[in-house]
Amino acid sequence: MALPARQDEAPADPSGGADTEAALLAAFAAGDRHAAAELTRRLGGKTFGLALRLLGNPAEAEDVAQDAMLRLWRVAPNWRAGEARVSTWLYRVTVNLATDRRRRARGGTTPLEAIDEPEDGAPGAAQRMIAAERGEALQAALMQLPERQRQAVVLRHIEELGNPEIAEVMEISTEAVESLTARGKRALTAILAGRRAELGYDDD
Repeated sequence: MALPARQDEAPADPSGGADTEAALLAAFAAGDRHAAAELTRRLGGKTFGLALRLLGNPAEAEDVAQDAMLRLWRVAPNWRAGEARVSTWLYRVTVNLATDRRRRARGGTTPLEAIDEPEDGAPGAAQRMIAAERGEALQAALMQLPERQRQAVVLRHIEELGNPEIAEVMEISTEAVESLTARGKRALTAILAGRRAELGYDDD
């Protein structure tokens, strides 16, 4: 999918309200480097996480996340405060960049890397192993979904966006989002059905 034709302008925000992220972006455009650091702290990890779920490869996800953030910095001077959500715009760019990267790489294989280790203080070794296996199984299952279904499922059930915001990110109707999400969930259930006992879901 091609990136939006006008990267120097942001999509309309249904809420119509300015938010903290927009204020930080405006501060960065005015020369405040601390604002850039705070905005990166708020959105950098989310951008990388979304790219990782869509691509399945940490190195490629890092490239996409960095590219998306660079595009955000470039658009900052032209940002129309109050007319867009920064996070929604950034999600859209990330989805488009990930889609472009997968299309360029199509015909090869996309390696699946291990999900990040649990933080210190997490449950014991056995539970950590189960959690890691579940994460890897989910990522592998996600990569088997058609691209648009994967995008909708990740945005709804992992990033926890509402359907209207997903519709804006994916540039489709809310009805299409609901359809893609429902079909994606059914497909994931079918893919993972034979691994419930192995992954420790018997008691869930």
